Amino acid sequence: MTKLPSNTYTALGMMSGTSLDGLDMALCRLQRSATGWQYELLATTSIEYDDPWRQLLAGAIDLPANKLDELDHTYGQWLGKQAAAFIQQTGSKPDFIASHGHTVYHQPHKGITRQIGDGHELARQAGIKVVYNFRQLDVSLGGQGAPLVPVGDELLFGRYAACLNLGGIANLSCRWRDTRIAFDIGPANMLLNYLAAQAGRLYDHNGALARSGHIDPTLLAMLDNLPYFRQNFPKSLGYEWFAAQVKPIIDSCKLTIQDKLATAVAHIARQIAATLLTHLPEGGEVLTTGGGAFNRYLIEQLRENLPPSIRIVVPDKELVAFKEALVFALLGALRLRGEVNCYASVTGATRDSSGGDIALPA
Repeated sequence: MTKLPSNTYTALGMMSGTSLDGLDMALCRLQRSATGWQYELLATTSIEYDDPWRQLLAGAIDLPANKLDELDHTYGQWLGKQAAAFIQQTGSKPDFIASHGHTVYHQPHKGITRQIGDGHELARQAGIKVVYNFRQLDVSLGGQGAPLVPVGDELLFGRYAACLNLGGIANLSCRWRDTRIAFDIGPANMLLNYLAAQAGRLYDHNGALARSGHIDPTLLAMLDNLPYFRQNFPKSLGYEWFAAQVKPIIDSCKLTIQDKLATAVAHIARQIAATLLTHLPEGGEVLTTGGGAFNRYLIEQLRENLPPSIRIVVPDKELVAFKEALVFALLGALRLRGEVNCYASVTGATRDSSGGDIALPA
């Protein structure tokens, strides 16, 4: 049996993003009632990647197939150990685990997306049923396989005009002409963390380095003029796009790290603001989460680029940090119920689908 027996579930959502900050885990209670879905965050934690893991994951895209399979297996074991320790620490017994894994490459135009973190190893280590590999079915149906979080935006946070995620990649989810749409806007923490690392930091705390720099008009124009920003949705990004399109521009500029960061923040804020102005003509509240929501300077610059009618709402810190892990728990519940967890209106697939493989504990 893969379907769940009731309308109330305890679930563990696990998320590793392209910013390579670490693993986010959210233990939550999900309830389906006549009025829709409700959630409660029971416990959360983040496991920061150490340097060896960060280097392994960052370099995974260049591994030969056999080495990538080995990393998939090893990373799945590591995920299982982290999940088991967290479950023991909280004294909980989740009905299931929903694991996004870590995206190594994402090329939907070729029918390819790869998230590592072997679900069977995870299930074996944790002793709990696991839903994983959420994106491949949608890609096989001609979709982008991303973003997936908009299903959660619709079912859990539908009262907001839009939901903005400032993760490694910035993406937007909103209602547009009576349907839910979503797409990747452009790089966010992926770009900022790449630059911060050159200053010996994991990230630019509160945007302090960026605030001390100056915006370079030439670099800003080069970033703003990348072809991706002129594409219509549905569209999505992966690390390989960043490596091929953005890094060469950034690396070729003879600027201080502070000036590069200031320019990167200006670029991110401009692209997000332009997107919001297009898709929220009547304004409204924008729920803003992800690690970038903690970057005060980025949020300030974003607000300065927007009219008063569009309001950036940053919720409590726990929801900011763990919204994606929470939503993947919901996607897992929907998959086990046999209900839609991926919208064709978002991804461009031929139909809605219920994606995810299921691994049972040995």
